[in-house]
Amino acid sequence: MNSYSNIFEQEDWDSLKASIYHKTSEDVLRVLRKSRKDIHDFATLLSPAAESFLEEMARQSMVLTQQRFGKTIQLYAPLYLSNECQNICTYCGFSMDNKIKRKTLSDSELLLEAFALKSMGINHVLLVSGEANKIVDTAYFLNAIALLKPHFAQISIEVQPLDLADYQLLQQAGVHAVLVYQETYHQEVYKEYHPKGKKSNFKYRLETPDRIGQAGIHKMGLGVLLGLEDWRVDSVLNAKHIDYLQKKYWQSRYSVSFPRLRPAEGIIEPNFIMEDKHLLQLICAYRIWNPDLEISLSTRESERFRNHVVPLGVSTMSAASKTNPGGYVVDPQSLEQFEISDERSMEAIRDMIKGHGYDPVMKDWDQVYSGV
Repeated sequence: MNSYSNIFEQEDWDSLKASIYHKTSEDVLRVLRKSRKDIHDFATLLSPAAESFLEEMARQSMVLTQQRFGKTIQLYAPLYLSNECQNICTYCGFSMDNKIKRKTLSDSELLLEAFALKSMGINHVLLVSGEANKIVDTAYFLNAIALLKPHFAQISIEVQPLDLADYQLLQQAGVHAVLVYQETYHQEVYKEYHPKGKKSNFKYRLETPDRIGQAGIHKMGLGVLLGLEDWRVDSVLNAKHIDYLQKKYWQSRYSVSFPRLRPAEGIIEPNFIMEDKHLLQLICAYRIWNPDLEISLSTRESERFRNHVVPLGVSTMSAASKTNPGGYVVDPQSLEQFEISDERSMEAIRDMIKGHGYDPVMKDWDQVYSGV
């Protein structure tokens, strides 16, 4: 199979890093004045030299976001299915080597969690689980989707990478989007963060979006775990991956997320600290480079930061999130995958968005506008 891994083999982390850090103010000005940006311009907008232009980047990002998405923020919530996991990941609370109580939702528990989300007005749900192929497998996901489909306008999933045949079944079952994060594109150290389990296979994970695209899934989401390695280099490689996918699987839509390492049971400290101003720079750089890209921000981020970035490039936000299986009503004390930072209710988030003059959208606008 021709896949992104064939292209990625040509990348050199150190050379890319050097090129980013050697950008000048003149390079940034040239990019900001261009009417259309390419992937090389994205790297310039992430450079240290671009930090002095953050105000202009934010202005351009806001204008482009309103042109493409209007003054709207789509809201969704995650529904955690299971904290079972067969991987050891040094940064995750679900890691197999953590001695915790494991839980996988039954059909009745799944529906109780779903009804709790529905009571908050949620119409777009993201199903999340640990990576345990023998416990939460494709059959489990298909059953969950069948149970939930009558109750939600869109069902997306963020689970372990699957084979093409599995994604084809999920597409037929009506999955709206699949999210999969490479965590880091630094192949040489990837194994250190993922020492055991199927997730330790860097290439299989890297080729996952190709399988999602081949299956015809409506939307796919990518991202890196900010804090593992240099955020500028990882983000440029993530953008290159998206650029490749958009050209090859042009029928699909794309989103990017920005998970920063948060406290969790038994995890490592971040290797790289990413400041708020750098996350804002990253959000604006993505929007200026790729106006059609959906940009999502989770409750990992603080109230203050999320309030601030509503008009500056974000198109999607999670709200009232629980990151543990059964966290809404069934088993609120089960172990979280990570601590959330913005703990406000769905109503409070909606009021905050309205306070900015924006509309909180509870259903994906693409299908709203197409009459589906």
